[in-house]
Amino acid sequence: MIEIGSVVEGVVTGIQTYGAFVMLENGQTGLIHISEITAKFVKNVGDFVTIGDRIKVKVLAIDDKTGNAKLSIKALEEMPARKHRRQETLSSRMVSKISDPHSFDTLTQYRDQVIQEKKKESEDFPMISIELNKAFVGDLTPAYQAKVNAVHDMIHNRTGQGADYLGWLDQPVNYDVSEMLRIVQVADTIRRDYDVLVVCGIGGSYLGARAALDFLQGSLPGKKEIEILFFGNTFSPTYTAQMMAYLKTKKFAVNVISKSGTTTETAIAFRLLKQLAEEKYGKDKARRAIVATTDKARGVLKTLADEEGYETFMIPDDIGGRYSVITAVGLFPLAVAGFDPREILLGSAAARLDTATPDLTKNVAYQLSIARDYWYHQGKTVDLLVTYEPHLVMLGEWWKQLFGESEGKEGKGMFPASVNFSTDLHSLGQFVQEGTKTIVETILTIQNPILNYTVPRDAADKDGLNYLAGKSMSFINEQAMKGTLAAHADTGHVPNIQLVLKENTPFSLGYLFFFFMKVCAMSAYLLEINPFNQPGVEVYKKNMFQLLGKK
Repeated sequence: MIEIGSVVEGVVTGIQTYGAFVMLENGQTGLIHISEITAKFVKNVGDFVTIGDRIKVKVLAIDDKTGNAKLSIKALEEMPARKHRRQETLSSRMVSKISDPHSFDTLTQYRDQVIQEKKKESEDFPMISIELNKAFVGDLTPAYQAKVNAVHDMIHNRTGQGADYLGWLDQPVNYDVSEMLRIVQVADTIRRDYDVLVVCGIGGSYLGARAALDFLQGSLPGKKEIEILFFGNTFSPTYTAQMMAYLKTKKFAVNVISKSGTTTETAIAFRLLKQLAEEKYGKDKARRAIVATTDKARGVLKTLADEEGYETFMIPDDIGGRYSVITAVGLFPLAVAGFDPREILLGSAAARLDTATPDLTKNVAYQLSIARDYWYHQGKTVDLLVTYEPHLVMLGEWWKQLFGESEGKEGKGMFPASVNFSTDLHSLGQFVQEGTKTIVETILTIQNPILNYTVPRDAADKDGLNYLAGKSMSFINEQAMKGTLAAHADTGHVPNIQLVLKENTPFSLGYLFFFFMKVCAMSAYLLEINPFNQPGVEVYKKNMFQLLGKK
């Protein structure tokens, strides 16, 4: 326990109108009341501290029941000046300048300056860091640098297999400005006029957006302006019936996403949604409730959208579904949910810049690629993505499609699987620890949680948990991760690659999406396969259509 009157360091984990929550170095949680920020008048706590800031505070008191600390910045004799006041940063000035009207031209104009500012703010901790000391790979640079140089050139010169689908490389900087403007404007209208947006798509047409919403909102988000539901990703009769019954009582809009319009799960769901919308609103008003994200010139859905007069966004010809989350496919649903697409694009642009070098001492994405490749050639056939937050489960689903469809062909590739610890330690931990030695674990953690909570003290202590009193859940979660890492790597001899993402923000999410796509491209090309096709998925479709009687 910290002592009253001591000066300690901590990280700001949450901001409310009445003050700021801080996680101290010993895992204890404290609150700086707004009156203890500074001797000056404080209107907005966020003007003085920001989530992720590492600050010094004085301990004024400790609550006997909860163990939480009452903290103060004002009480320090010399209050440290903030490096960046929130309103004075270029990124905040830029966002404020273009918030009304929404101008992506201005984003383009200031993009590089904003990225550099973000980098300066991240000097103490990069957006993504990698730790390989438990991966048991040694220094792979001498063995891999020449190969990586060749593949990097292949990617950036568009000379490898499937190069026609490398449009995602430049999407963060070459987006269609007019379309991005429409995305924001249409999203504002949908959010204002409807209670529910149904995203109708499958695979890459929904996984990215769903992963992003969970990542940014948490598993149990509070009251939302609009509910986002996902449909068209299953043949389940129960789910279909439940969805249709639910929507009959709701004012809903639809975002149907399909490049061709013939994907069976999505096409069936859209037929149902279209008919229900026309029954509820009438044909003319139903048109305004439907937004199609599809091919720019051809396909069943494009033809229907043109005939019916739906608002339409484009899936670029040179970007495949599993790489499309930073296009309208992912950005429109996120915009409807109230998140700024510009921040996603800025994060992806920053990752694009950071991964533009083949130098293995600098490119974290390529360090991950070669560690995976090394263990694949040592007989490891499963890459297990490990997360420690429930709101990262759907990110694991997006990640599995990205690597599964990109690497799993020609009898090659690691099987991508995902687990969420500590929950899955109680079901799969035994196998990871002592089962067949086919697994490499890739751990993804986030430095600062969205929110935090502290274990209270109980006078009776009948459950024997007072040894945890005053400790935050993030501290406990971190110790669980460290204990599991030691068990699996040191005792179980399972290679563990550790990734740490700095924060839960749209910017960091955009960075993470691009980062993993770059890792995947390098990994697949190291295996000498095309990262951008998926010929095997047509086999089950052919069989299914025959059984269903399709001519």
